[in-house]
Amino acid sequence: MLKEFKEFAIKGNMLDMAVGIIIGAAFGTVISSLVADILTPLISGIFGTPDFKDLYAILKAATETPEGPGLDAFRNAGGVAIAYGNFINQVISFLLVALALFFVIKGMNSLKRKEEEAPAAPPEPSAEEKLLTEIRDALKAQG
Repeated sequence: MLKEFKEFAIKGNMLDMAVGIIIGAAFGTVISSLVADILTPLISGIFGTPDFKDLYAILKAATETPEGPGLDAFRNAGGVAIAYGNFINQVISFLLVALALFFVIKGMNSLKRKEEEAPAAPPEPSAEEKLLTEIRDALKAQG
């Protein structure tokens, strides 16, 4: 089993997977920033709310007076709420990641198709074919 693991690790599968995970995590932070810092304010500006993260439905009133606006202050004051605004942010983030991955995979598939469609170089003639070609050329030169 150790030998099999060693072969698996040496083939590069683990390294490829590690690179993919690291790039995926970095990509996730970029998408999160895009959603939180660019798209959410734009969409919030259109709908008139300052930020989606503070949209919530109250299930149980706060036991104390909240120390400020927002979901966190409401929850800290003992209130119970469904944070549907945060859910909207996460859905937008998911859709952006899915869209970006769609375009990456679509591009890779397009490159693979072009590679497969490209004509392969003709195989080099065998030794027999080379010899026959030389004989033919010699006979043409004599006649």
